[in-house]
Amino acid sequence: MPPSAPMDRRTEHITTDYLVIGGGVAGLRAAIELGRSGEVLVVTKAEPTESSSEYAQGGVAVALSDEDEISIHYEDTLKAGDGLCIRRAVKTLVEEGPMRIRELMVWGAEFDREGAKLAFTQEAAHSKRRILHAQGDSTGREIMRVLIDKVRSTGKAVKLDFAFTVDLLLSRGRCCGAVVLQEKLGKTLIISAKAVVLATGGAGQLFERTTNPLVATGDGMAMAFRAGAALLDMEFVQFHPTALYRPGAPQFLLSEAMRGEGGKLLNARGIRFMDAYHQARELAPRDVVTRAIHTEMAKTGDDHVFLDMTHLSTDYVKTRFPRIYATCQEYGIDITATPIPASPAAHYIMGGVRTDAWGRTTVPGLFAAGETACTGVHGANRLASNSLLEGLVFGERAGLAAARYAAGPQGKKRPVPAPSLRHARSSANKPLSTGARERMRVELKRLMWEQVSVVRDRKTLAAALRRLQAWAKELKNAPFESKALELRNMVTTALLITRSALLRENSVGAHYRSDFPGKGKTWRKRIVLEK
Repeated sequence: MPPSAPMDRRTEHITTDYLVIGGGVAGLRAAIELGRSGEVLVVTKAEPTESSSEYAQGGVAVALSDEDEISIHYEDTLKAGDGLCIRRAVKTLVEEGPMRIRELMVWGAEFDREGAKLAFTQEAAHSKRRILHAQGDSTGREIMRVLIDKVRSTGKAVKLDFAFTVDLLLSRGRCCGAVVLQEKLGKTLIISAKAVVLATGGAGQLFERTTNPLVATGDGMAMAFRAGAALLDMEFVQFHPTALYRPGAPQFLLSEAMRGEGGKLLNARGIRFMDAYHQARELAPRDVVTRAIHTEMAKTGDDHVFLDMTHLSTDYVKTRFPRIYATCQEYGIDITATPIPASPAAHYIMGGVRTDAWGRTTVPGLFAAGETACTGVHGANRLASNSLLEGLVFGERAGLAAARYAAGPQGKKRPVPAPSLRHARSSANKPLSTGARERMRVELKRLMWEQVSVVRDRKTLAAALRRLQAWAKELKNAPFESKALELRNMVTTALLITRSALLRENSVGAHYRSDFPGKGKTWRKRIVLEK
């Protein structure tokens, strides 16, 4: 049962064929597919373009160049995943990826070109130049533009923005809708649907330093867990090596492509250091580069390193990275003349709601795609620029599977009407004040950054778990307000990450335990959490 609604809030019942929660690449691609067979309601908690997809700079990885092959992309993905990728999911990603990109271009996507040919760049752990980009460093924005236009053109999809999904609704063990809060309008919506697709993105906002937008608070993972769905590999959080480090400036992502195009990493003493950590230097896998930076900062006692682009042509840097150049200029940094202060930041979670290759979760009627989901395609460490491709490929597949489910025996039965929300609230636990909740949010982000971050150990993980459990108890009776409910989701997802990190007593991919620095004998095990 979802939290109780205040007496003065209007409750409305809505029925649709399909409910998509989340408006990034995966959610929109699912909505396009679902629109072919019924009415679709797409719910987002902020404005239409606010998602990690919109901020994706580097590009989208796909084997389309003359020098590349699907089999090479497959091997690169497996290698980056450090032995924990689910091979059939990777095979699906790299084989169907080219079709999804060609489809985007038919729909109007304009990727950068060199003459008549598509322009490709290289990023860390890729053995070929296979990264497509748009407007230099605005690839996510271009893909989102095309998908939003396509969703509108179907005439079957309705978008509901600034609407916070509180919880999923179940009927006889299957998902049949959700409770959605439109706080500014004073409305609570009970939405019934034949099938539900979760595509709420990641959980970077759980950490003090992150490249993720404000909406990335782990909502979908927390909701799915409360609904009884299994979650997989939650300990694997990828920390991007290079985010802008400047007091008063946003933690702006300094794209992997900057190192792919020749950017060098220097420590605070001006020494290039990646030679000491990996033969691929700046193009080593992300987890290796991130830990190298972490080690260098510890050695020098500094809180950042530098990404140096000054040896490259000024015109080339401005043309290739216009958005990054302009943003750094705003904060007094000319990246063509001065090395850029940078340090790691939480960027992507490889774990999530457990799904098969068709987005099916362990709860009938509930599907998931994109960063919210875990198909196992990324293993223990995502290969750079595979995320946009993942959203396109598995968003389409989740849409197809949800439509098939709705056409089957279970989907044909209209969902049992959702129960009305309770209007009475138990006064056993006094709800936290707004100020107390804001303090908890700040403390949560600091706790996760300091104790469940790049380097972990049993003592700090156990201490973090105890603190999170205490906060979860305090938030049990969270007020029916979006910020309070969002904080509840953050604590739930933080608990899942921390518990998984404590259970994995080895180091693999992005998960590094200083008390268990090697892979050990049990490193191939998967950690599955269920309510």
